[in-house]
Amino acid sequence: MTRFTLDDLAAIISARANASASASYTKSLLDAGTARAAKKLGEEAVEVLIAVMEGDAQAITCESADLLYHLLVVLHQSGVSLEDVCAELERRTGQSGHAEKAARRADHT
Repeated sequence: MTRFTLDDLAAIISARANASASASYTKSLLDAGTARAAKKLGEEAVEVLIAVMEGDAQAITCESADLLYHLLVVLHQSGVSLEDVCAELERRTGQSGHAEKAARRADHT
């Protein structure tokens, strides 16, 4: 079992934000702006869906890794920490999914 965590990946993305774009894909993606990173995130999400529909476990694994990476890049660009996202997930686990979803709908009306 790997000891690599999403916190590790978030730290790498943060460190590479200070690298040169010629040496770091992460830096070049960050420099390209939020729209470019968001587009890549969407593309990776679609690739995960395709892999799932095809039932290809190896592709699901690889595309999910890409999806998580691009999500963390977008979070970094947006100033949202992985800790914030995990805190929100933790908050949501205190109630049923149906109740949580209904509360979100009520908050947005």
